[in-house]
Amino acid sequence: MATSRFNPRSTQVVPSRMVTTDPTTMSRPNVTPGTTGPIGPVVQGPVVRGSGPIFMADEPLTLAGGRPAVLPGVSVAQLQDEIQTRAQAIARDIVAQQSLQTTIAASGRIFTRFDVGTDVINNQKTLVTTGLFSGNAATLSVMYTGSLQTSASKQYYYEVYNGNSATSEAQFSVAFGHRLGSGSSAGGTLNDSPSRAVYSQYKLLLLNPGDTSFTFASGESSNEIYAINFNRARIKDKLDPGNWQLSLCELTGSKYANNVFTGSNVVPSGSNRVISLIDDSGQSQQTNLTSAGRVYNVVSGSIGGGVFNASAPRYYGLVYPDMGIVILNGNALDASMSFNTVTGSNIAGDNAWKLYTSISGAMSINSSANAFQARNEEAITSTHYFVRVKNGEYNFSNNPSFVTGSVGEFVQPTFITDPKTYITTIGMYNDRQELLAVAKLSQPVQKSFSNEALIKVKLDF
Repeated sequence: MATSRFNPRSTQVVPSRMVTTDPTTMSRPNVTPGTTGPIGPVVQGPVVRGSGPIFMADEPLTLAGGRPAVLPGVSVAQLQDEIQTRAQAIARDIVAQQSLQTTIAASGRIFTRFDVGTDVINNQKTLVTTGLFSGNAATLSVMYTGSLQTSASKQYYYEVYNGNSATSEAQFSVAFGHRLGSGSSAGGTLNDSPSRAVYSQYKLLLLNPGDTSFTFASGESSNEIYAINFNRARIKDKLDPGNWQLSLCELTGSKYANNVFTGSNVVPSGSNRVISLIDDSGQSQQTNLTSAGRVYNVVSGSIGGGVFNASAPRYYGLVYPDMGIVILNGNALDASMSFNTVTGSNIAGDNAWKLYTSISGAMSINSSANAFQARNEEAITSTHYFVRVKNGEYNFSNNPSFVTGSVGEFVQPTFITDPKTYITTIGMYNDRQELLAVAKLSQPVQKSFSNEALIKVKLDF
């Protein structure tokens, strides 16, 4: 007689004689088909099929000791249903125990690992614009040159500061360049003159290969240029086009001969005539690109009012926002603002000082209306971390104020069943539990078993 063994760790009766569902290897018990067995007619082949052992209805199933495995009147199918019901009950108990253990572990959790696939978003780009001048100021209403700058370097440019104290910072520099080297002294050698060096430097930096001179929107190619070069620390990534405005006042150049309009003779004219310059990026239908990046025209206008006479604007130069450089046409400034640019050969014209005087003179006339306005632009790369705090997590605190007494009792008895904490800070750790960054919340967030929290931490690079 076939005997069966009951495995207490499973819910399946394992008969010692079994067949498989593979018909090529299926074996049959040694009984005669058509006869009547103890539990019914004997049929040829299995009567119950499944993914596991297949019971044969040819012989009665018994447990160890000879007790019948199937009660009289109970079919094998009913037995399997009972086994499945009990197995499901045991499985539910296991899941409940695991859930309880997870809840207990979460309640005392100190660290939670980020899921890189769902909790972390990398390489998020954001364009941020701020005031260009020191302290993120968007305006500069007073400016100074540096007393520590050497006389030799002043032949090439003037460094402009936001104050006259030791803590002042450089904001930008002004320079003059001439393609042929006129307007500056170089010991009788034009090829070595500072004005030629300045023009050549900006030509190589800003113009396309093969271009020998700056050509402006008016169609004019000028041999003389004035340059404003913003300090790299001020512009960060780039000058924000459409968000800068420069005011210039008229000088007294018309009162002097060209070769003597230098030094102390260079002063505001007293007419209080001021022009404001901006770029035409807001009007341009198409952005011009060069080897130095984007380039826009410098025209008369204001940030608030836009381009003056937009149908026929007055062009004064070019701006290269990606380089933080403004190039002004010397001929246009001579005609409009009486710069009377010195262009004699081997004459120390000190033309860069004229641009400085014109900017500071406009500020002196009206420091508010004629302030130098500018903003920079910076691309911030960020990683976003989503901190998900579930209702069963982080409801207790290690803060000493959470407990009292020598045995560590809760300060509030209600904390036993209904604890409450406040999230104020999120620490970012590596795998060695070393603190790398700290995120501060603008206000505390209450946490308890009845609520959850989703906090996005933005880490900028």
